[in-house]
Amino acid sequence: MQFSEDQIKDVLEVKEKLTSEIQKHKEEIEMLEKNLALINSLLKQQSFTKASSLKETKQIQKEDYSVPLKKNTDGSLIGNAHISPDQVLIVLDNTLNLKEDMHPFKSFFLERIIGEMKKKDIADMEKGIITQDSMIDCLVNKDGTSLREIIIKNYRQKERVNEILNTAAWSLSKMIENSK
Repeated sequence: MQFSEDQIKDVLEVKEKLTSEIQKHKEEIEMLEKNLALINSLLKQQSFTKASSLKETKQIQKEDYSVPLKKNTDGSLIGNAHISPDQVLIVLDNTLNLKEDMHPFKSFFLERIIGEMKKKDIADMEKGIITQDSMIDCLVNKDGTSLREIIIKNYRQKERVNEILNTAAWSLSKMIENSK
């Protein structure tokens, strides 16, 4: 089949146009890929929370429940933790005579564990992820000088509950050992 000269010119024009469009789209794709790589890099540098974990964070246990806190060495009862969607309330056994300034309660539990959670919340607040009212807060109630209750409000994440309970049990166990 023979093509006329005009037909060949038309086909060459279409070919040029297609080649030009392909090149233009390749450049656009390269630019989009560079922008995406830049965004990914920025997100990795920041303390970025995946949307899936934010969704998971919202799905905190909806019912209140209690967990006994036991001494690490012999399993004896230290107190009970009452967990609600808003707070963790740790009520110590009345027979314990533990002081807030005993090691490692203040230096480890309050300053390191709860303090680090506060720092993360402050960063999240500055990014607009949470409000100031949603930040973690810790209150220590005493009877005279003896610890009676530890209240952690706005824990927001189930993982935090686990960390709070584990480190509280460990800290309180160490305090009991150090007081003997």
